[in-house]
Amino acid sequence: MPRVEQVLRDRVAEAPDRPALADGTGASWSYGDLDRASDDLAAHLQAAGVAPTDRVLMLVENCAAAVAALHACWKIGAVAIPFNARQTEAEVDRVLAHADPAAILATAHVSPDAAAHAERMQAREVTGAFGSLMLAEAQTAPDADLDGVAVLLYTTGTTGDPKGVMLTHDNMCFGGRASCNLRRMTPDDIVYGVLPMSHVFGLVSVLTAAALAGAMVQLDARFSAANLFEAALQGVTVIPAVPQMHALVMQHAKERGRETLGAPALRYVSSGGAPLDPAWKRKAEKFYELPLQNGFGMTETCSGASATNNPIGSSDISVGPKTPGTDVSIDVDAPGGDGAQVGEVLVRGPHVMRGYYRNAEETAKAIDPDGWLHTGDLGKIDDHGHLHILGRSKELIIHGGFNVYPPEVEAALNDHPQVIQSAVIGRTRAGDEEVLAFVQIADGDTLDTDTLRAFVKERLAGYKRPRHIVIATRLPAAPTGKILKHKLLDAFADRLD
Repeated sequence: MPRVEQVLRDRVAEAPDRPALADGTGASWSYGDLDRASDDLAAHLQAAGVAPTDRVLMLVENCAAAVAALHACWKIGAVAIPFNARQTEAEVDRVLAHADPAAILATAHVSPDAAAHAERMQAREVTGAFGSLMLAEAQTAPDADLDGVAVLLYTTGTTGDPKGVMLTHDNMCFGGRASCNLRRMTPDDIVYGVLPMSHVFGLVSVLTAAALAGAMVQLDARFSAANLFEAALQGVTVIPAVPQMHALVMQHAKERGRETLGAPALRYVSSGGAPLDPAWKRKAEKFYELPLQNGFGMTETCSGASATNNPIGSSDISVGPKTPGTDVSIDVDAPGGDGAQVGEVLVRGPHVMRGYYRNAEETAKAIDPDGWLHTGDLGKIDDHGHLHILGRSKELIIHGGFNVYPPEVEAALNDHPQVIQSAVIGRTRAGDEEVLAFVQIADGDTLDTDTLRAFVKERLAGYKRPRHIVIATRLPAAPTGKILKHKLLDAFADRLD
């Protein structure tokens, strides 16, 4: 497989004037523009002393200049570390200490958080065909162990010793090609790019897939239901998103009296790797007037490991069969498994990471001698060979000796017409775990817990029903809209006994 920067060169050789990127700053670049912008930035990095296998920390939010920074790193053989600029100083400092970068780039022009980090690091402005970025230099040494590695991705909210996932150029091209093929992408497509490029979904399934197809990406620095809604109406053809984004966009449309989106150019809509409730799936398909495709992946698998390709109205609520060229298996004897059908999901193939940077011990725990990645997710494979994700093994709730899978409870809650989204967690009490549910409704809506309890009683066995239900108009969430479960107890401590 080619290196990722070769994909850009191929697009330039084919059609240099073909549209590649647009963003919220007004940038509108062709593939030739992106090539020139990344050349200019590569020259700045080399002048700063960046060499092959050096690390370059990118404190970014989505914009054209950040994409140029990725390709600039790859053109000189450096390893890019795209990291969400909205992370705290402490989180940034942990990555700095662990990755030992030779340079730091910050997209201060689109992100006040990136600007604050740049000021703290005494970065200087550099300009060129890429526009303007902030650059800080450091003293470091190349690392031969990173030969062939394209990016290091650090998980949001990393605490203690951070784990940087090493994704190679082969990983990224394989994963990007899988997404490109699944969506049947062409140069005529416009992909909505609000999923952060500091996350594997945005980096591989959006940016790399689009480059492989010669498609255009409409970048948005921060998720807004209104922005996604307008982008769809203005000609976006492919929307990859996570379930929370879909829920918020549908609520946005509902508040404006629209039951359907009404975007004739839109042809493909996908959801992240979360189980789909049949009623919610039907509601989403009615809204988009398209099938809602689902999939499963993680940073360590370079995004997708399985995905659906269903017609509209399909009853399939799985995350689909394995992607071509990969293997998926279930370890029913792993913690949380039932010894028969349910167990830990194992994945193997060309998309699996090289390992965790400077952490051989954790790498050995994650990837066994036979090459299987132990995902930490619980799932099962049905008679059609489709994978069903039941939740993270660490999030499994054991109540009264029975296994409670949070996604199943969330799906039942989300069936209620006034519920936008929900999150379910466990809390240890008197040697047992109780089920807690946090539910988001729209501003101005009224929904009481008794009504919701009666609603889920018809859908869930007794041991699965929430002990406490907290109803709110806002839940703590990441930039993508994903609910931050680890913050729920603190956020609503005054409403829990």
